[in-house]
Amino acid sequence: MPELPEVESVRRGLERLLKGKQITEVIVFWERIIAEPKEISEFKKDIQGQKIHSIDRRGKFLLFNLTDFVLISHLRMEGKYRLEKKDTPISKYTHVIFKLDSGEELRYLDVRKFGRMSLVSHEVVFKHPSLIKLGPEPIKEALTIETLGQELKKRKKAIKATLLDQSVIAGIGNIYADEILFDAKINPSRITNTLSEVEISRLTHSVLKVIDKAVKAGGTTIRTYENVFGELGTYQTSLKVYGRTGLECVRCQTIIEKTKIAQRGTHFCPNCQKMPSER
Repeated sequence: MPELPEVESVRRGLERLLKGKQITEVIVFWERIIAEPKEISEFKKDIQGQKIHSIDRRGKFLLFNLTDFVLISHLRMEGKYRLEKKDTPISKYTHVIFKLDSGEELRYLDVRKFGRMSLVSHEVVFKHPSLIKLGPEPIKEALTIETLGQELKKRKKAIKATLLDQSVIAGIGNIYADEILFDAKINPSRITNTLSEVEISRLTHSVLKVIDKAVKAGGTTIRTYENVFGELGTYQTSLKVYGRTGLECVRCQTIIEKTKIAQRGTHFCPNCQKMPSER
């Protein structure tokens, strides 16, 4: 699933390509992609004639700011947007086509059909169920040692599971949770509310550092991720633990191990990320 850095890369590309263009018509091939409104005819009617003013992001969600509405889009596992000429052959994985006044088409492709779109008014967008419970963005303007520390002290589950909780920090998924914990030298099984003030400070800095670097790298391409230009992310060349099971740790040459936490594969260095009882 695309995480914050990948979605941010998509957002930047979409805004560059779409800002100021108008949607003249929408074609929906797979109706389940449209979560709201429930009637597809209403979705088509409401979005017709809407101008794309800007595109924002909240966590892993894209927010298309239109004249009268906001289109909330979640890519889920395999969702992709492509801007194509109208005579370009339509892929069998294309489920929604937004026709534009430029003569181009914004196409939504999704191999697994898990992505979802909701068209809502500007007044209610941040009260929407998908957005209202999201935690702060992992940027220095929103995430501080103090605010994160207050949240972590409430949690009694493994820190890896806590980082995956979108109500704690928005946008972090499996790849970056592993990389953040390695950078912070914290064992992913560590119970969250046992972290010391020093560890919370270190963790906060690691969150900001890892996410910032991944955004600048255009995200991570493990299997199929591409941005709107068809370009791959490059952060996979910087991964220290994720996907490196059985390889030597870049810090200490101990073999990287893999376990399961919160039903997710979890990669860590047993030497650099020792539990307190092992030190």
